[in-house]
Amino acid sequence: MSVVKSGIRRLLSRTGFDIVRSTNSRDGVDDFIPFEATMRAARAAGLSVGDYIDEVMNGTPGATQSTIDELRALGVFAAGPNTVLEIGPGSGRYLEKTLKECSPDRYEIYETATPWADHLVSTFGVVARPTAGCSLAPTPDASVDLVQAHKVFNTVTFLFASRYFFEMARVTRPGGRIVFDVMTETCLDPDTMRTWATKGGEGHGSYPAAMPRRTCVDLFESLGCSLEAGFLAPMGVASTEVLVFRKRA
Repeated sequence: MSVVKSGIRRLLSRTGFDIVRSTNSRDGVDDFIPFEATMRAARAAGLSVGDYIDEVMNGTPGATQSTIDELRALGVFAAGPNTVLEIGPGSGRYLEKTLKECSPDRYEIYETATPWADHLVSTFGVVARPTAGCSLAPTPDASVDLVQAHKVFNTVTFLFASRYFFEMARVTRPGGRIVFDVMTETCLDPDTMRTWATKGGEGHGSYPAAMPRRTCVDLFESLGCSLEAGFLAPMGVASTEVLVFRKRA
């Protein structure tokens, strides 16, 4: 749920809220959007939490839905994934829209912010798995039809993301898909770099984090996963690239 942090602070301060640090946050992952404050603000605005974050906090109305629409057009939901796993669902804005596209028997989440994880379990009936480092150890090998992570790997270090990539490939069944976004060189032309440098807020040790596209493609290829598509999605003051892989049989 990374956004331009200084903008969020100003927004929440006007409503009497402030950013607080997650007791479960990992090194390099900065503040998260507070659960109670965000829920109240969304209700006051008459919006779902996801739409509130898109429209008010991020200033990009419809951003989450546009990503879901692209994934639908690519056929990601067409096969009716029976098991879905999401890393870092946060507020659940992608989770909620995914569940409108398919009806999996099981939806697992790995979320370090306990209030948000508890909310997603009680609201959507998902299964919260215990988080430990970059591991998806509670999930068996080749057991998931769709593994996804949105606005996660552009907020963490290179090694943190890389370790998750191995785990994502491990838990995906043959024929299943892996979907995630990273800030590749496609997203970082000189004008965009200037925008991040001058308008991107305070930033911190790992956000925004870049990841070479070729590195991702080559790694997943070595793990038996072929790149099917890539497209840009809004993030902060610029964009991130969503990559869609299919694990070969």
